[in-house]
Amino acid sequence: MAVTPGSTTPGGTTPGTPRVLRAMNDRAALDLLLEHGPLSRSRIGKLTGLSKPTASQLLARLESAGLVVATGTSEGRPGPNAQLYAVNPAAAHVAALDVTPDRILTAVADITGRTVGSYELITPGRHARGAVRQVVEALDGAVKVAGLTRADLHRIVIGTPGAFDPSTGRLRYASHLPGWHSATLLDDLAAALPMPLEYDNDVNLAAVAEQRLGAARGHDDFVLFWNEEGLGAAIVIGGRLHRGWTGGAGEVGFLPVPGTPLVRQVAKANSGGFQELAGAQAVRVIARELGLDVPEGPHKEVAAELLSRAAEAAKAATTAEVTAPAEAAEVAGQWPQDPGRERELLQRFATGLATGLASLVAVLDPELIVLSGGVIAAGGEPLRELVQAELAELAVPRPHLVLGDVQEHPVLCGALQSALASTRDEVFDTSR
Repeated sequence: MAVTPGSTTPGGTTPGTPRVLRAMNDRAALDLLLEHGPLSRSRIGKLTGLSKPTASQLLARLESAGLVVATGTSEGRPGPNAQLYAVNPAAAHVAALDVTPDRILTAVADITGRTVGSYELITPGRHARGAVRQVVEALDGAVKVAGLTRADLHRIVIGTPGAFDPSTGRLRYASHLPGWHSATLLDDLAAALPMPLEYDNDVNLAAVAEQRLGAARGHDDFVLFWNEEGLGAAIVIGGRLHRGWTGGAGEVGFLPVPGTPLVRQVAKANSGGFQELAGAQAVRVIARELGLDVPEGPHKEVAAELLSRAAEAAKAATTAEVTAPAEAAEVAGQWPQDPGRERELLQRFATGLATGLASLVAVLDPELIVLSGGVIAAGGEPLRELVQAELAELAVPRPHLVLGDVQEHPVLCGALQSALASTRDEVFDTSR
């Protein structure tokens, strides 16, 4: 809603000077254009509550500042066609990088959020100087595809496992990421890329994606639980990420849980109870114990294949029970009283997940838990239902569990959303 001179805030005070009020109205109009796409002057006036002359002045001001452009005219309505306006995509560009031990995935987006270039750099075996060189190479690859130069970028957000300790600048909780543990790494990157650089934990960025675009929209208090290369959690309280004193909030892979040996010196072992109980490698262990055929390959890929097969078995059994109970009992057994081996795999894995989540729920009591990452996604809705049921038995609070909606590169998507939010606050500020 637009603010007009002389209006007051809920506390009864005047919100600011005419210059500030104009800037607030400008930002409201720009946000509407981002949300709705091209709009006419009259439509902007209706949505903001501004008069036609004021809306016209606003658009002229934004067009002069290079923030909006005229883009065609409305059609299909009675009367003359109206001029449409949209946010100028060239007003700013941002970049995002998703770093894993095996590759760096990079994307460039314009200020509207449209991805205009992407690039993937495979990175086997890194050292400190190699990490900087490869970040620059991956960034330049995406910038080239976008038809831009590095100088066109307003901000870069980099997502990595673990977190950079604010007191030392060193990466912690990610010993499996080679080449990212030098004490001078952040300084070296800043020297190579002299534009604003931000860093965040990969799971935190996946939570940003879900909060802005996915299953957590409209929720100010939630936990995103991630299961892919490892286990992690992002904690959102009051709409803001809780990162902890050293950035280690959410490193739940190290969480001691019942049913696994107590791991001491977890930083050196890079392992913990919860990871052993419900990480990707646990799926392989459970499958072998059940006598299932276990394919070869990385833990994450093997776990995804096994859980996908188990989820399909559960769906088939449920369908058969509804349509032909006798055949279901003969072919698949009475689920869950007499489960088949693949469905037993799903059940045992769900129990492991719920065991660790119960500790988080007891402390945080979140409204919502978003289950994300490739391993959990492979189990799909059958796995989510089992975890929800198990958690109801293990914890007093009863948060709602949902599957993540952002399936394609959630970390990269969250990094772009983070970069866009900060950049829009700067570029769309017309009060200066």
